Amino acid sequence: MRRTVFNEDHEAFRETLRAFIEAEVVPVYDEWFAAGQAPRDFYYKLGELGIFGISVPEEFGGAGLDTHKFEAVLYEETARAGVQFGGSGVHVLLALPYIKMLATDEQKKRYLPKFVTGEEMWAIAMTEPGTGSDLAGMKTTARLSEDGTHYVLNGAKTFITGGVHADKVIVCARTAAPTAEDRRHGISLFAVDTKSEGYSIGRKLDKLGLRTSDTAELAFVDVKVPVEDLLGEENKGFSYLGHNLASERWGIAFGAYAQAKAAVRFAKSYVQERTVFGKPVAHFQNTKFELAACQAEVDAAEAVADRALEALDAGELTPAEAASAKLFCTEVAHRVIDRCLQLHGGYGYMNEYPIARLYADNRVNRIYGGTSEIMKTIIAKDMGL
Repeated sequence: MRRTVFNEDHEAFRETLRAFIEAEVVPVYDEWFAAGQAPRDFYYKLGELGIFGISVPEEFGGAGLDTHKFEAVLYEETARAGVQFGGSGVHVLLALPYIKMLATDEQKKRYLPKFVTGEEMWAIAMTEPGTGSDLAGMKTTARLSEDGTHYVLNGAKTFITGGVHADKVIVCARTAAPTAEDRRHGISLFAVDTKSEGYSIGRKLDKLGLRTSDTAELAFVDVKVPVEDLLGEENKGFSYLGHNLASERWGIAFGAYAQAKAAVRFAKSYVQERTVFGKPVAHFQNTKFELAACQAEVDAAEAVADRALEALDAGELTPAEAASAKLFCTEVAHRVIDRCLQLHGGYGYMNEYPIARLYADNRVNRIYGGTSEIMKTIIAKDMGL
């Protein structure tokens, strides 16, 4: 079946991106892996390449393209090379939609030019210790000062991807108490400058996978946030958070499919080169059957991911459809990557092989953006169950 989701512009971008990865990332990726993060200056290179400005309006230095297809190419090419671009995914996939949706013209003029160049990297801080997926249970507060010029932010966040290198963080905090009728009431969003007094970075968390992505704990002690940095309306933050979940879950789904596709590529290459009992591993029927089954699953995941991409670009991707795509693609990736690692034998367990890193990187896909169990709940509710 001929794939129709990408056009010549996307393929030209793919060629440029593939050359960039081979020249700027692959030679130093082992160093990033050992350090547990990509270097800060790498994000300036991504800015120069235009990665951060694809969907940013031209007036703020971007390309003004209203599509997620270039992001899709990025997922495929990084997975193909067995690399990650540090914590920069949050910068574009998670933070940018909130800026575009909620920021005033004045805020966009302040935020977006530096966003595009990588001069200011963004992250988003939702999760708190002890709350997990229950965002309505957050305890971080932002109280308006008596003179009305700023909010005073107090609290803590955890699992914040990009939290070490971030220059701005979209922080979710309570500006009012929840009501008996609505636990979600009273949450607001703020663009917080990480250089603010009272803002501190705790541990850089030691993760199982995504080793080059800096993930941190954050703490706020009487941090002053100017009222000019409130994003959207006060107390309506929870509804804003829900608005972008479909695109976030599509991103996880597409990234998982791309990882599964890459795993088949890695395994096919390995079994053709590896010899046992005097024959390449690829000559054994079990190897052929395993890879054939994996390829069939990848083909199905690609169709689901592409369909969700087209719906997202058309503004028609529903929460249930996004949940279905995420559930299916992440579960497929889990099965495929595990089987491809098995075909590597003991070498598949060594971090020097990309399949081992891919195995660890993939595991979080069934957790963040809503666990697989949450996805099933959403789908079941949409079915009327």
